[in-house]
Amino acid sequence: MCNLYSITTNQAAIIALFRVINRYVNLAPMPGVFPDYPAPAVRNVGAEREMVLMRWGVQPPPRTGGPPVTNIRNTSSPRWRMWLKPENRCLVPANSFAEYAAEPNPETKKKDVVWVRAPRGPAAVRVRRYLD
Repeated sequence: MCNLYSITTNQAAIIALFRVINRYVNLAPMPGVFPDYPAPAVRNVGAEREMVLMRWGVQPPPRTGGPPVTNIRNTSSPRWRMWLKPENRCLVPANSFAEYAAEPNPETKKKDVVWVRAPRGPAAVRVRRYLD
């Protein structure tokens, strides 16, 4: 998944799908979730699950600055090692995500954004690491 996804599934469906205990998040449809936007995530709390709003992305390393990091490619880096443990994982419900087309559009000479939807069911899920 790139840096853009959508979540338009209603809150009741997400609660039922993930057997969430808390129902305190007021979740409106989010047709475009970009880095640094608050978005729903499901995480374990003890033996149960809760749905919370979390910021999409992780603070970049202090020396580099810039926007939140959404793709961690070097998982052996000491910077990310502590966040790769199971206790820092969560589920991110999503209905679709966006990627750039493989080839540029002949008319615009730019790559179009292509939305990919889950093949079945109300929501797809991806595992994400989170920071509190």
